[in-house]
Amino acid sequence: MLRACALTYSTKWDECLPLAEFAYNNGYRRAWKWLLSRLYMVEDVEHPSTRERIIFGPDLVTQAEEQVKLMHSNLKRAQSRQKSYSDKRRRPLVFEIDDHVYLRVSPMKGVHRFGVKGKLAPRYVGPFKITEKCGPVAYRLELPPYLVAVHDVFHVSQLKKCLRVPEEAVDTSQIQIEPDLTYEEHPIKILDQKQRATRRKAINFYKVQWSNHSEEEATWEQEEYLQTKYPGFLLTTTNEYV
Repeated sequence: MLRACALTYSTKWDECLPLAEFAYNNGYRRAWKWLLSRLYMVEDVEHPSTRERIIFGPDLVTQAEEQVKLMHSNLKRAQSRQKSYSDKRRRPLVFEIDDHVYLRVSPMKGVHRFGVKGKLAPRYVGPFKITEKCGPVAYRLELPPYLVAVHDVFHVSQLKKCLRVPEEAVDTSQIQIEPDLTYEEHPIKILDQKQRATRRKAINFYKVQWSNHSEEEATWEQEEYLQTKYPGFLLTTTNEYV
């Protein structure tokens, strides 16, 4: 929102920041069907016209109201512009009941420091039959018993039409899919290695191919991470983790 107001109020930020905050907090959120201010507060945000007219006079109040309206207008214009950019990259994807689709899952390469998981390129499992249309962009799938812990309604972005078996499909008998549609992969081969020197030490990196992924999708991993997560992998003569 501040970006939308930068040209108009570039030299008067000390005066206009409170008004920008008011315009943002008092804006209607379409997804929530509610004002942001009323979502967190019991009472509505006080409008400048109800608190400043007696102290500062009608001219300043009118100016403040016009600035708030301008900020709302700039915000709507910016939102519309961003939406148009996003719509250019989207295509309508509609399925029918009894259609078969693949479900996207996210392979993970273990847990990194600070609990952050490293994602690999998405893969697909299935195909599964569509049993119900739950709104314009959500579908219910007929899932097998091994996915009983997964909720059976998915957004259309998680689905891929079953025209042929995609190259990204994985054998579900070889993986354990979690309720959040993730599964963990393991390294199978080292394709390359390099060393990066810092002021204190040299750090070794290895280009690793992961299970269910091609050599083109290999990732660079630190030696310390591989030794901790997959002990013995770097010591194998064939560079294949068993």
